[in-house]
Amino acid sequence: MAAYCRVSSHHEEQLSSLVAQQEYYDAYISEHPKWINAGIFSDTGSGLISSRRIGFQSMMTACRQGKVDLILVKSIGRFARNTVDLLEATRELSGLGVDVWFESNQIRLGDSKSEMILSVVAAFYQNESLNHSENIKWGIHRCFETGSSSFTGRRCFGYITGLNGVLVIEEEEARVVEMIFDLYLSGKSLRTISGELWLREIPSPRGHRKWGIETISKLLSNEKYTGNVILQKTVVKDYLIGKQVKNQGYEQMYLVSNCHEPIISQEIFDWVQQEKAKRGKK
Repeated sequence: MAAYCRVSSHHEEQLSSLVAQQEYYDAYISEHPKWINAGIFSDTGSGLISSRRIGFQSMMTACRQGKVDLILVKSIGRFARNTVDLLEATRELSGLGVDVWFESNQIRLGDSKSEMILSVVAAFYQNESLNHSENIKWGIHRCFETGSSSFTGRRCFGYITGLNGVLVIEEEEARVVEMIFDLYLSGKSLRTISGELWLREIPSPRGHRKWGIETISKLLSNEKYTGNVILQKTVVKDYLIGKQVKNQGYEQMYLVSNCHEPIISQEIFDWVQQEKAKRGKK
């Protein structure tokens, strides 16, 4: 006998719920003297993508190894919120001779009409997740439109976050930013600038001895150094996958001007972007 538990977030009350689920199934299995506990598997996070759930994958491995006959789970929504993932997993489990008992739904995988019921219920949960995702996105967009988003105060090299959430210049790092812009406009390549920073023993934003070429390139294109912020540079195209991709016209972007004190003038920043475009063509 195995059990699977899941909560959607790391909030304290959710984690308490996860512990309660684990303790419940551990005690429930122990009450049956003929049952052997094959493991209480659990995850914290979205139920949309089963491949990202370590506990779920460990449970499936145990099933493939013949260690499990029956899985206990609170509900279909705890098991999966993606119709395709749910049907793929349950079909594999059926082929392995493993049954699943969805307690709240009163459905057993071995029942003759279970797949049809599972498909309908899973589709409902998936649609519920989509609606939740759209509601969150709507709230984020409203904050973007009003300029009240917390993303405007997200720290980058050269700044620290002030008490009011507004970026404040960090003088030592700001001098490094100015030097990088100056070196680039003087004709130095990204690799040469990286070498110059290494010779001067200036650590990278992550504290590494050497600056990466991509790190320098992104720094040179970061509009925050002009005191402005562009919001929604990346988007999640598919909520089922949940991967952030570069916003290439998928959603509207928002420019918030004069958010904080600039390190680089707009004129110098524009020159650098033009120079980057020229070198990119070459």
